Amino acid sequence: MRFGLIAIPLVFSMAPAFAEDRDYCPARPGLGTPACTISPGRVSLETGLIDWTREEDSDQRSDTTLFGDTLVRIGLTDSVEAQIGWTPYGHARTRDRIAGTDESTDRIGDALLGFKVNLHNPDGSGFSIAVQPFVTLPVGKAPIGAGDWGAGVVVPMSVDLSDTLSLQFSPEADAAVDQDGEGRHFAASGTIGLGIAISDAVGGTIEFQALRDEDPSGSTTQSLASVSLGWMPSQDLQLDIGVAAGLNRDAPDVELYVGVSHQF
Repeated sequence: MRFGLIAIPLVFSMAPAFAEDRDYCPARPGLGTPACTISPGRVSLETGLIDWTREEDSDQRSDTTLFGDTLVRIGLTDSVEAQIGWTPYGHARTRDRIAGTDESTDRIGDALLGFKVNLHNPDGSGFSIAVQPFVTLPVGKAPIGAGDWGAGVVVPMSVDLSDTLSLQFSPEADAAVDQDGEGRHFAASGTIGLGIAISDAVGGTIEFQALRDEDPSGSTTQSLASVSLGWMPSQDLQLDIGVAAGLNRDAPDVELYVGVSHQF
């Protein structure tokens, strides 16, 4: 963490000078991470209005709903942005089929601090690639918060296949928090997606994600598929909706979400 705090100003000092404003590129929706960065001097407020996930097996069913999950992205230079995230409220409900009990919990979530450095084409055009390190701070409590600090790095990249199609890939490596909330372990994921420009205002993404988690309580491998849509009624506003479905037993059964992003 000390290295990260030292590296941030060093990266800023090496980044290119401010450039002209460019098209808005929200990080929502979808499972992956875009390679583009926010224009210098601009701020993007990106909020999941509601995000519901269900996990179900023969013994129990769990429903987790997040409200107002927010990421703030601040354009610092032509190719560098700062990121601050927080989940202000989450509701978790677990139904034990065997005991016949029902337990509900309301909590706040953890905070995220990070930055993204684009290495080529910060507007996301052509071939674009970036590096995005981050840390999570345990300001929340389980089951919405993780219980300890975590860290990770994403290397998002994309390439335009045509005027309407783009291929996206987001590999990620994490020092993820252990399930018991104490300590960390290795986790890694890869998300590949096909971006489709349906019209000038509407875009869609089809994605597949694989995640390997080496938690001490037991290793898991999750596979998911996702479809999402974003509609931009104006150049600085996007409304989005998405669904993700688990493809194997380790993955959550389904996730549904609706969100909004606005650039200032």
